[in-house]
Amino acid sequence: MTTNQNMIRKMGNYEIIQRTLDGYFEANALLRQWNNDIQHEDKREMNKFLSSEKTKEFIETIVERENEKSIFRDFGELQVVIKGKTRGLLHGGSLPASVWMHPLLFIDFAMWINPRFKYDVLKFVFDEMIKYRHEAGDEYRTLAAAIQKIVKKDFIYPAMSKIAEGLNWVIFNSHEPAIRNKFGDEDKQRELSTLEKKLADLINEGFLTNFDQVLNYLRKRYNEKNYPKVFAT
Repeated sequence: MTTNQNMIRKMGNYEIIQRTLDGYFEANALLRQWNNDIQHEDKREMNKFLSSEKTKEFIETIVERENEKSIFRDFGELQVVIKGKTRGLLHGGSLPASVWMHPLLFIDFAMWINPRFKYDVLKFVFDEMIKYRHEAGDEYRTLAAAIQKIVKKDFIYPAMSKIAEGLNWVIFNSHEPAIRNKFGDEDKQRELSTLEKKLADLINEGFLTNFDQVLNYLRKRYNEKNYPKVFAT
């Protein structure tokens, strides 16, 4: 079972909450900060955003494009969106204390609160993407240091070349020079960083003790992602 943690992030002058389980943001936390800010007289209401026809259309688009079964989620309550339709939120039901929104919907919500948030929101998204690119580079160096523990010194460069190729196949299902520069989206960079860190940890903790085991681990991960289940025995 995946462990969930709620992360506190900065977006401009406000703190936002994102959970690690699925990347969703808690929208009510941002709304309360906005409405409690004495500098703002323009109070906002969640129901007005949720009942907007533009919001409903956007929800349907996210569901369609990402095959999302649930855009609003709440642990313990059926506050969900299924196939673009809401239960409890738009038809007279009371709002839960926490309203978890899909990241794209949260961005739309933040900019609906105040158009001046647009800069802060876009800067936040941009910074997150760049951060994960840097983290992927840092974790790759950590992985290289771990590989040095299990291969001979004169084999480190060929070993890292093969491992880099394996990582590309697992994450991008392809390999070519500088392929990582073609994928600037946050999800791919985060996935790459996470896999590099996991490989380094498995080596440092003694679970992978030679080069062949590392490659076999990458093959297993590739098959898990790309091998059709219909062919599995």
